[in-house]
Formats: sequence, C-alpha cells, structure tokens
Amino acid sequence: MNKQIGFIGCGKMGQAMVLGMITAGVVPADFIKVSTSSENTLQMVKEKLHVQGTLNNKEIARFADILFLAVDPSSYAKVIEEIKYDVKEEAVIIMIAAGISIQTVESAFGKPVKLVRTMPNTPSLVREGMTVFSINELITQIDLADVVEILNSFGKTELMKEELMDAVPAISGSSPAYVYMFIEALADGGVRDGIPRKQAYKLASQAVLGAAKMVLETENHPGSLKDDVCTPGGSTIRAVAALEESNFRSSILNAMKACTRKSKGLDDE
Repeated sequence: MNKQIGFIGCGKMGQAMVLGMITAGVVPADFIKVSTSSENTLQMVKEKLHVQGTLNNKEIARFADILFLAVDPSSYAKVIEEIKYDVKEEAVIIMIAAGISIQTVESAFGKPVKLVRTMPNTPSLVREGMTVFSINELITQIDLADVVEILNSFGKTELMKEELMDAVPAISGSSPAYVYMFIEALADGGVRDGIPRKQAYKLASQAVLGAAKMVLETENHPGSLKDDVCTPGGSTIRAVAALEESNFRSSILNAMKACTRKSKGLDDE
C-alpha cells in the first residue's frame, strides 16, 4: 500500500496495529509516523517499531493519508480541535474509541471528513484481533479496501451498521476478559486435581483456542460441536449439565447486558 499512515497516540493497541501492518507487509515502517504525549514513550516506540515519531500532533495530521486517532476517548475533543485545520482533505480518519459516534467526530471537525469508527480488541497484540468497524458516507470503495487491508493485518474484521457498534464491546471488545477468567477457572480445576499450574494454563488455553478455531473453520453451529463431544452418559454431558445448573449461559448473557448498558451510557455506576 502506497499510503502514509499516521497515529496520534501509540499505546499498546496502537503499537499492536503498527506491528501488524509492518509484519504483514501492508505498509513499510518508513511510511508510518506516530505522535505520543511524552518523549520517553516516543523513544520506546521508535526503537521498538523503527517508525518515524514526533511530539507534534499537527505534524502527524499533515503527514497522514490514513490517520488513526488512538488516544483516550476523553482526549478526542481536544485533539480534534488541535488538528482539524491540518488534516489532509482526502485523509481517512480511523477512530479507536469506545462510545464515540461518527456524528460526534464529524461535528467536532466542523467540516466533511472521511471517518471509520472501529472497535478492536487486545488479541490484536498477537495478530488475532477482532475489529468491528463502521464508516460514514464519504468513504469510497477504494478507501474501504485500504481500511480492510490494514485492519486485517492484525486479525479479522467485520463491517457493521453504526447503530450496532455499542453492542460490539460485549461480544468481542470486552469478551477476552471473560475468556481469560474461563481459562483461569479451567486451570484452577486442573491444579485442584494435581496438574502443575504452568501445564494447566497451557492445556486450558489450547483447548479454548482449538474450540474457537473449530467454530471459525468448520462453520458448524457451536451447539452441534458441543453435541459431538457429549457422548451419552459420559463425563462431558455431566459437566455440561452442571454448568447449566449454575446458570452458565445466563451469567454470560447478563455480563454482556451490563457491558452494553455501560457502552451506551445507560449505567454510570
């Protein structure tokens, strides 16, 4: 891709994205430039990723054909006010902030801009991310192809209507946390039965990875894949029944509901 990529903000998620682009060969390192809020962070990122860097956000805005706003949601208004007159006219701006709508960012710029709203997740750090995104009406098919190529470099992508974006954190943005808890619980059960901790984590993690891959690659219904493991009168169906008695699925659904309410700003407790 012959586009200059700019990052305003380059924390863990931004670094994962940059690394994915470079490793996948989508963009050479010298086509990427980042800005950070501190000299120490800037030097660390430049040494780790071998990209260009600055402390000046306006410099990034003038540089980028594709501009990632990778700052905290609370900083969006301030950053946009700072750079809005420096962004290239045809630049594609990629938002990485939960709970901020395309309309909010359009209003902050006060002029027509090409916008992509994304919700990535932390497995992007190991190039197994899930990034859901929405676009505004100014994004062309060429722009869309560029965006998908970039986002696919650190995982998988799914284009979605923006009105559904507030539901995404519960299913793919925040859900790695639920899965980590599940892996930890599986490992604890293994340790209880005598398996050393390190081996227990490996067994549990690989089982979760393999199960997820089975769903993605076979495209079989998860219920059908579950049935394949449950022999009549066997130990697995006993375990499944015990999970149902403990409201396993209901607990997950309730957690997702709480996450979505918070994402929509309906629960500020």
